[in-house]
Order: sequence, then structure tokens, then C-alpha cells
Amino acid sequence: MIQNISKRGFTLIELLVVIAIIGILASVVLASLNTARDKGADAAAKSSLNNIRAQAEIVYDDASPNSYAAVCTDGNVDAGLDAATNAISGETADCFDVADSWAAGIVLSDGTEYYCVDSTGYGGTLASDPALANGNTTCN
Repeated sequence: MIQNISKRGFTLIELLVVIAIIGILASVVLASLNTARDKGADAAAKSSLNNIRAQAEIVYDDASPNSYAAVCTDGNVDAGLDAATNAISGETADCFDVADSWAAGIVLSDGTEYYCVDSTGYGGTLASDPALANGNTTCN
């Protein structure tokens, strides 16, 4: 008498293939989440720098005679610069001012682009650091 016993279930190879596929999909999803997190941090830093422009004009109007010389040391602008610190890269915003102009900027998360705002009303991404530390107070 021959018994026909059929075994039901997965083989070891089938289970390993499924686990490998799940691992690959998980790594793709995690990479996408990191990119989104970097973009979010950059957006927050850009927003903080853009908000500094309005505060800088208030500092200018309050000074007698009108001057941008105190923009970077103003408490509200300083708070905006602190807020512009990129949470991902740890980069902090730079700010430089003279009597007739000011500029502030930060290196973005990818480390290759620089976001800059200045007293001319410019606010944008640059391919390189505009050398604010060298006394340049414009982004261009």
C-alpha cells in the first residue's frame, strides 16, 4: 500500500528569496526617507533666512541714521540665524553687515550648494559660497 502524503509549505530557498526581496524594498524606502528629511531641513533653513529679510528692514528703519550695521547683532535676526541652523548637516548660518548692506547664508545639506539672502532683496541658491566671511555683503 502506497501512501500519497503531500507536504505543504515553503522550501528554504523560497523563504530566503522572499526575505531578500523584503530587505531590498526596505533599503529603498529608507533611502527615500533620508532624502526627504534632508530636503525638509533645507526648506526650514531657507525659510528662516527669508524671514530675516523683514527683520533686517525693521532694524534699518529703527536706526538713526538709517543703517544695516546692527542687523547681524539684532536679537530677532540672531534668533532667525539660530533657527536657520541645518538640523541635518549641523551647518550654521553666516551673517555679515556694514552700514549700507548685509547678507546671510548657509551651506545646504548636500554640502555643495549655498543659500543666501541679502539687502538687495536677493534670496536664492548658489553653486558656491559667496565668501561672506571676506566682508562681501551681497550674494552675487
